[in-house]
Amino acid sequence: MKTIVLVFHPNINESKVNKKLAKAVEKLDDVLVRYLYDIYSDGQINVTKEQEFLEEADRIVLQFPVYWYSSPSLLKQWQDDVLSYGWAFGSSGNKLHGKELLLVVSPGAPEDNYQNSGAFKYTMNVLLRPFQATSNLIGTKYIKPFITYGASSISTGDLDKQTEKYLNYISRVALDHLDTFE
Repeated sequence: MKTIVLVFHPNINESKVNKKLAKAVEKLDDVLVRYLYDIYSDGQINVTKEQEFLEEADRIVLQFPVYWYSSPSLLKQWQDDVLSYGWAFGSSGNKLHGKELLLVVSPGAPEDNYQNSGAFKYTMNVLLRPFQATSNLIGTKYIKPFITYGASSISTGDLDKQTEKYLNYISRVALDHLDTFE
């Protein structure tokens, strides 16, 4: 299975979590890791090139830190530019149909905050729902997100364990889909 990991971190060299996760999967066979903020530091996305990469992949991974319960701005721009009408959706937009879409996210706060009874009142699955709706629109299979909670304070030992879990998760041929209301 060909996997493309698109890392949307505005300063990957200063990242603790996203840098370690991305570097770990770079070593896997059939995995291509691309650092979009480095590639498009000027904000000018090469739509044709991005679409070609996506067409070649079976599994598309969007990896990013969670900022203000959302994604970094370049990811939104990338979605707007690359997932275009007539290519990714619409009557003839079927280029991504049947591919898998996996989010790999790292919110700064601990998991307890992301519960209905927690400080933020919403689970990460609920906060990521716009990505699931996008997946439905473009015809991809939305995979259960891989979440590294507490990214701003995670210990080295816990990050090592999480990295191992990520390697095992992304290496699996069959991943679990997230149900519409899960």
